[in-house]
This record gives sequence, C-alpha cells and structure tokens, in this order.
Amino acid sequence: MNTIDLTASFKAYDVRGIVGETITEETVRATAAAFVDVLELSGQNVLVGSDMRPSGESFTEAFAEGATARGANVIKIGLISTDELYFACGVENAAGVTFTASHNPAEYNGMKMSKAGAVPISSETGLFDVRDRAQDYLNEGSIPSVENVGSVSEKDVLKDYSEYLRNLVDLSNIRPLKVVVDAGNGMGGMTTPAVLGDSILPGLPLEIVPLYFELDGTFPNHPANPLEPANLVDLQKAVVEHGADIGLAFDGDADRCFVVDEKGEPVSPSAITAIVAEREIARAQAEGVEEPVIIYNLITSKAVPELVEKKGARAVKTRVGHSFIKAVMAEENGVFGGEHSAHYYFKDFFNADTGMLAAMHVLAVLGSSENSLSQIAAEYSPYVASGEINSEVADKDATIARVVEALGDTVEVSTMDGTTFEHRSEGWWANLRPSNTEPFLRLNLEAPDQQTMERVRDQILSIVRAG
Repeated sequence: MNTIDLTASFKAYDVRGIVGETITEETVRATAAAFVDVLELSGQNVLVGSDMRPSGESFTEAFAEGATARGANVIKIGLISTDELYFACGVENAAGVTFTASHNPAEYNGMKMSKAGAVPISSETGLFDVRDRAQDYLNEGSIPSVENVGSVSEKDVLKDYSEYLRNLVDLSNIRPLKVVVDAGNGMGGMTTPAVLGDSILPGLPLEIVPLYFELDGTFPNHPANPLEPANLVDLQKAVVEHGADIGLAFDGDADRCFVVDEKGEPVSPSAITAIVAEREIARAQAEGVEEPVIIYNLITSKAVPELVEKKGARAVKTRVGHSFIKAVMAEENGVFGGEHSAHYYFKDFFNADTGMLAAMHVLAVLGSSENSLSQIAAEYSPYVASGEINSEVADKDATIARVVEALGDTVEVSTMDGTTFEHRSEGWWANLRPSNTEPFLRLNLEAPDQQTMERVRDQILSIVRAG
C-alpha cells in the first residue's frame, strides 16, 4: 500500500517534489490516470514530454502507462522546453503534461499540466481534483484499465515550434548581432540552436556564443535560475569578453528569459515588457485593433502602463502569478502580458508564456536600431527599482499594519496582492507581499530617483524589521 501523501507535491499551479520521496513512478502513474479521468480525456490525445532531468524518461513511461490504462491516446513529444508543451497543446488542441521542476535543484522533478489549447490548469481549475483522484488510486493500490485502452505514439515538435516562432518575429533582415546565450544546462541548450541558430532552419544574422548548452539535469555549472544575480555572472563576463551585443539567460525549462546588455548589465524585465509591449501594440493596431490590451502585474514598473497608454492602448493590472495573468489575458483579449519575474505571455502563443519569443522581439528591436541595447533599455527605464527584498517577520499582518499607520495619509493604499502604497506627491510606490510558503514579507518599490528609492526603502525596512 502506497503511503505517499500527494498534498506535499501538488502546489497551486503545478506538481513539484523530490524524486523517490514525494514524486515516484507510482505517483506519476496514478496522476496520469487521474488527469485523464478528471479532464475526461478517454479516447482523446494527450501529449507528454520532459526536460533534461534524469528521471524524466522513466516518469514519461509511467505517465503513458497510467494515461493509456484510462483510455487516452498518449503522444510522446520527447525532450521539450515548457513553452514547447504550450505550443503543442495549442496547435494540437490537446491536453498535455511535461516533467520539469523549472529552476529547482537536481533532486527535484515535477509536472506542469495544460488543458487543450494551452489553457492552464491550477488548484482552482481541476489540479486538486486530479490530486484527490490520484490519491484514491494510490490508496486502492491499483489503476483499473478501461475496456478500450489507449495507444502510444511519438512526435517531434521542435521544428514546428521553431518555424512557428520565426513566423511571428522575422529576424532575417536585422543587422548582424553577436549573442551570448547561457542555457544553464537546461532546455535552452536545445531550443536556442533550433530557433536562433541553424541546427534545423536556415541561419539568421546572429552569431551565437553558447554557454552550458549540454543538457544536464544535475546542473554542474550553476543553478538554472537567472532570477538570482549570482547565476548571471558567467553570462555577464562572457558578454563583455566576447564584445557581444546582448546576452540571454534561460531557466531550466526555458520558459523564462533574462536579458543582459552589451556592458554586462541586466535589463529589467519591466523594460523588456515595455519594449515588447510597444511592438505588440503597433502590430495589433496595424491589424485594426482599436485599443489593444497589455497585461502587467502590480510590481512591474509603472513605466509599462505609462507607455501603454501613451501608445493608445489599455493597460490592465493583475496580481502576481502566471495563472492570474493567463486568465486575464483570456478575459480581456490581451495581446501581450509581462511580469517582473521574466515571464512573458503572448496572444499569438495561446496566451501562454515563452521566453524565447520575448527574446526574439528584443533581438528584432536591437537589430533594427543603430543604438546599443543599454541605450535602448534606458529609454524604457525612467525609474529606479529596489528589487525584491525579503524580511523574516513573525506576524505579517501586524507588520503591514505598522507600515500603513506610519505612512498615514501621505499614501494611497490598495490591497489587490499584498499591500501597495502610492505616494500622493513624490511619485514612488511600494508593495509588501507576504510569502505563502515562508515567514517572509517581500518588499518591492520604485521611485523617480536613487535617493528617493533608498530613503523610502530604508524607512519601510526599519518599520518592518523593528518587530
């Protein structure tokens, strides 16, 4: 009898656990069966792939066993980035799963799931129903087969994915660019040569300098999490050493992309959001959309909504998190969405996030301009941000209440996601968000200049950390 409790690995938006402890072939088999049951996929195609983690292949096999037992026809799509899964689910109009733990360490693996058409599945839209059904199968000790069990076939989607992206952003006529790409031993090591290089399609005016393109789920060089500054150091050095025009860093499953300019300085995801938003607004307007909608989360720079409105489009603010952004993209018929965490969402990509497509837009802007990336980025970065600062506090609500009281009526307060303070006259804003999983309050703030940012940052942190 299996005693693994699936509540340990099923999160709000995906499944993530330690291989051999909270995620095993047995739990995968049960989850696959439950996925087919809950989404009523018997007789339909279900896609499954994995990133480069060592357990991916055996988990894919286990998934196929569980899904076919319940009547689904499994199409194995092999080694894939997470945005390749979204592409395949969109194009094939089929549900799918990829085995990945994104940027987590090597001992982890997990599942990102999608409904047909790349519609996300979360705790509120069926993920916990899948968990509960799978738990029943585990507790019962077996998965009963339906009368018409499903088939298993294979399909490679990399070429179609690469062609699809190239059709969205034409890079064939840009000026030659030297691009350093740090794949972090993740799936970007496979997708970059396919999309930006010449491994499958004709070459582009891009000289790719590869860093850590070998697929290796043990991450021997550095963690595949470019959000941590320490993991960008190799890329920053290489950009300067090679005299490159731009650097790109992908996370482990290659759905996020971080950008470094020719000086080796990171370009903020807010600036990237603004750059891409401008292109997507212009394209939508050229197609006759009167007021294109751009989605951004509430700790993205206010430069984004300011640019959007200046260009005759509408900016819609959401909570932090991809399921919120994707839902609002669908509700508002948004053309593009961006987050401070370097997730970028495109209507033309089934409302799903893809770091590669965002990178291509930036390459198109840079390759069509005589200016350097640092010069271009400066135009989209008029404010000074603090970055995310964590403080460990015992009572999060009481701590936020102290900040509200201290700032008084000098600020407007909103509570969409955590608590946001907007100063009535000084032009700065700050957001305090409690972590759902750790005893942290996360501070993000932005101000018109460095001096104001530091003053407000220190003032708020002194209150937060006084307790």
